[in-house]
Amino acid sequence: MASSKEFVEYAAEQLRLTGTIRCRRMFGEYGWYCDGKFMGVICDNQLFVKITPETERAFPDVPKAPP
Repeated sequence: MASSKEFVEYAAEQLRLTGTIRCRRMFGEYGWYCDGKFMGVICDNQLFVKITPETERAFPDVPKAPP
């Protein structure tokens, strides 16, 4: 199931305080960017954050799953 435009807009609105959020269609779903930097994807109306050493330290207990 592809993500709805409404969910993508909702997710972008929730992230707006972190910087300039932009979502781009890619591979039938969406990639999301903060201040021009790729940060993750939105698939099946779920937000996925790219795992980096920094996000791993910031969110060590958050469950991980493939998009």
